[in-house]
Amino acid sequence: MFESAELGHRIDREQYRQREPALRAALLQAQFDLGAQKRFPVLIVIGGVDGAGKGETVNLLNEWMDPRHIDTHAFGAPSDEERERPRMWRFWRVLPPKGRIGILFGAWHTQPVLDRAYRRIDGDRFEQQLQEIERFEQMLSDEGVLLLKFWFHLSKKDQKARLKSLEKDPLTRWRVTQEDWHRFEKYDRFRKVSELLVRRTSTATAPWLVVEGLDECYRSLTVGETLLAAMRSRLDAQGRTAPAGGKAEAAMGDAASGKAALGAAAGMMPVLPPIDRRDLLSMLKLDQPMTREVYEPALELLQGRLNRLSRDTKFRQHSAVVVFEGSDAAGKGGAIRRLTAALDARQYHGIPVAAPDEAERAQPYLWRFWRHLPRRGHFAIFDRSWYGRVLVERVEGYCSEGDWQRAYGEINEFEAELDAHGTIVVKFWLQVSKEEQLRRFREREQVAFKNFKITADDWRNRKRWNAYQQAVCDMVDRTSTSVAPWTLVEANNKLYARIKVLATLVERIEQAL
Repeated sequence: MFESAELGHRIDREQYRQREPALRAALLQAQFDLGAQKRFPVLIVIGGVDGAGKGETVNLLNEWMDPRHIDTHAFGAPSDEERERPRMWRFWRVLPPKGRIGILFGAWHTQPVLDRAYRRIDGDRFEQQLQEIERFEQMLSDEGVLLLKFWFHLSKKDQKARLKSLEKDPLTRWRVTQEDWHRFEKYDRFRKVSELLVRRTSTATAPWLVVEGLDECYRSLTVGETLLAAMRSRLDAQGRTAPAGGKAEAAMGDAASGKAALGAAAGMMPVLPPIDRRDLLSMLKLDQPMTREVYEPALELLQGRLNRLSRDTKFRQHSAVVVFEGSDAAGKGGAIRRLTAALDARQYHGIPVAAPDEAERAQPYLWRFWRHLPRRGHFAIFDRSWYGRVLVERVEGYCSEGDWQRAYGEINEFEAELDAHGTIVVKFWLQVSKEEQLRRFREREQVAFKNFKITADDWRNRKRWNAYQQAVCDMVDRTSTSVAPWTLVEANNKLYARIKVLATLVERIEQAL
C-alpha cells in the first residue's frame, strides 16, 4: 500500500513558488466561505511516520490560513483526566463546530498502532479497535463533517536519513527524541501494523491519502490542494444540497425559539399498532401498590446502601451514568431527588437536557453528551438524554427518518464504549397511564408551586400519545442491550416508582463491584 509513496515524488522549488500564492489565496477564501456558511465543519487528521513532515505541514496550514479560525490539537499520552474517561472522550471534546477547521495531530489512530506494534494488545483487540474507528468516522460523515485524513510516509532508508538530518542541525535537533529512534528500530513492525490500519479504515466516506513526506514542496502542495478541492466541492454544493442533519438541526433551533410549525411530519414513521394490539408498555401493570408505611423505611434502607456503594473503594475504578426518560409528569424529577439525596454533592452532576443550543447544534449529535461524562468515582444523572433523537425528534419530525434510524446503532456503540471503560450505565423509562398523566397535568395547573412544571409542549405532546408510545417501544426493543438494559418503571404510584429506581440502581452497582 505504501509503495507508491516511495517513488520519489518531487516538485522543484520554482514550480512551488509559482503555485503557492494562488493556493494560499484560494484556501483563505474557502476558509472565509466556510465561516460565513457555518453549514459543516472541516476535520483534518494527521498521522504517519516520524520525521515525514507532519508537524511542518500542520504549521504550514496555520500559516496559509487564518489561525484564529483553526483549532489545532496534538495528542500524546493521555492525561490522568483523560484516562478516567472512555478512550474517545478526548477526541469528542475537541471536535470543531460548524464553520471552523480542526486539525488533529495524532488522533484516534495513534494509540492502537502503538499498542499493536509494541504487542500490548493482540490481533483481536486491534481488529476491534479498527471496527470502532470505522463506526466513529462513519458517524462523523453522517453528521455532515468533512473528514480528511493524511498519512505521511517515508521509506526506512529515508526516515533514517531524515532523522539524522534533523538531529544534526542545532535548530531542529529538538524535534528528534529517543522515542523516535526506538520506533525506528521497529520500523518493519510499525509499517506492517500501519498498513493494516490504513487499509482497514480507508473507506468511501473517510479515505486516507498517503503522502510521500520526503520532498517538502510536494507534500505541502499535495495536502494544500487536496484540502482546497474538498472544501470547494462541499462549499459550492451547499446551495443545492444540505449536509446530513442540516434540516433537522434547523428545525430543532426553530422549535427551541418557538418558531417551529407544530405538527411537522417530515420523515415520520406512520403509527401502526402491533397486530395483537399489545406492546411492552401496554403490558405493564401501572398501578403498583406501595403505602407510605412501607415506602419510608425502604427508602432509608436503599439510600444508605447507595451511599455506602458510592464510597466503596472499588467504585473508584468505575463511574455511573444514570439516564431518566419517561412520559411527561411521570415523576422523573422526584425519583432523581431521592437518588441525589443519598450522594455527596461533590460526587454527582445532574444534567437536564432540553433542545440543543446554537453551540450544540454546530456539533455532531452525541457531542453534548460526551462532554458530560463523569470521572471515575462519580455519577452523571441525565434528566432526558441522547434518546431524544429517537423520541421527540422522530415524532415531531425534527430529523429525517435516516437520522433517527441510524441513531439506534450509534447509541448502542456509545453505551458499549462506556461499559468497556468501566462505566455503569443504568437507564429508566418511567411510564404512567394517560388518565394519570391528565390528573397530574391538572394538579400542576391548580397548585401554585407546581405551575412551572406544566407547559404548552406538555399538552401538545399528549395529543401524540400513540406516536410516542410506538417510538418508546421501538427504542426499548433496539437499545436494551446486555451492557445497558432498560428498566421499565410502573409510575402511577410515585412511591413504588422511586423505590424501584433506587433498588435497581443499587443492584446494578453491586453487580458491577
